[in-house]
Amino acid sequence: MLTAREVIRALERAGFQVQRQTGSHIRLKHKDGRVVTVPSHPSQDIGRGLLRKILRDADLSRDEFAAYLALHEERADYQVEVA
Repeated sequence: MLTAREVIRALERAGFQVQRQTGSHIRLKHKDGRVVTVPSHPSQDIGRGLLRKILRDADLSRDEFAAYLALHEERADYQVEVA
């Protein structure tokens, strides 16, 4: 599973920028208008269903998202589970 910080960093690599934070929810916006909200709870991982929703909102495929994660992890074999 992934932490909110890992998800946010991958989205930033995909061109999203943090727009604002309200409580524990961070809103990111892409320059083309896509908006994604990621809950940031330090002690919890992002679940499969929520990750699937984030990817759908970001209009990113699993493979694209995994590539942005791999840039951070420096591992090409990183896989995202959103089955």
